[in-house]
Amino acid sequence: MSGSLWLMLASAYGFLAVALGAFGAHGLRNKLSPELMAVYRTAVEYHFTHALALLAVALLAQRVSGVWINVAGVGFALGILLFSGSLYVLALSGIRWLGAITPLGGLLFLLGWAALFVVAWQHGPRG
Repeated sequence: MSGSLWLMLASAYGFLAVALGAFGAHGLRNKLSPELMAVYRTAVEYHFTHALALLAVALLAQRVSGVWINVAGVGFALGILLFSGSLYVLALSGIRWLGAITPLGGLLFLLGWAALFVVAWQHGPRG
């Protein structure tokens, strides 16, 4: 994927993180139990953090190419969907088995960070 496509995805995910965070803070404050509100906050935190990681991928993809930069982007993008997405749905619906999906998103986040390490290793200064 090109840097501009990663940038569009990063900005869309960033927009959603802010919107969902505001919705949680203002619209759900008195509707969710403290436990489910904590789950929702965790979803927003990881969503926003990894939207910023996608922004880093977008900026790097304008300077470097290769499979690893795209692996990083896919890891972060799918990680947000599975990790934060499952936590959003769990918090809003109370369906507990969705928590079984969350670790898959976490593994995708780890893949994204590992892939960024490989990009840095491949394109960093040698000395």
